[in-house]
Amino acid sequence: MPEATSTFAEQFEDARQQHEAVTLGMWLFLATEVLFFGGLFLAYVVYRHAYSTAFAAGSAHTDLFYGTLNTAILLTSSLTMALAVHAAQENRPRSITRWLLLTLALALGFLVVKGFEYHKDFVDRLVIGLNFNPTLPAHAELFFWLYWAMTGLHAVHVIIGIGVLGCVALLVRRKSHAPANTIEVAGLYWHFVDLVWIFLYPLLYLIDRHS
Repeated sequence: MPEATSTFAEQFEDARQQHEAVTLGMWLFLATEVLFFGGLFLAYVVYRHAYSTAFAAGSAHTDLFYGTLNTAILLTSSLTMALAVHAAQENRPRSITRWLLLTLALALGFLVVKGFEYHKDFVDRLVIGLNFNPTLPAHAELFFWLYWAMTGLHAVHVIIGIGVLGCVALLVRRKSHAPANTIEVAGLYWHFVDLVWIFLYPLLYLIDRHS
């Protein structure tokens, strides 16, 4: 939806064309990210089928409390981001800033919780190559290799999202109107980050969990 007070770059005919081009660009970028994560998800499916008992044992050693808490945090951040986009469509800069700052706070909260979880993983000797817990089946190391790769890559995307949302919040404060198109595109990225976690949560914390 074009901005209420629209400006557009000279290479575009109007604000609508710019909006459509920028949105398409973000969707294409997200498609490449889906392919990137898709390789890890495919590896998970293949190895889980081959070593289901070891993967169940690995999943039982992930921290369900931290995983569930972070799921709640990210789902809430999706709501606050959607509210920021809605405020931008109505050209309400103060509301945009408030919702963006709340989304940023939730994103930082996610990283803090993840930091506590990673610390617990180190204590429980669940890090590949660092005297891995000998009580776990041998192929559980494959599970935790994927666990660290997938959650670590996701955390990097959260950090990038924090940078993007922080820049957008500063832009809103400095401009006399709300850049709705910019906020919508940032919202697409943030919802993608949330969606990836929604897939990671059951795969790493819930499937075949018996304790």
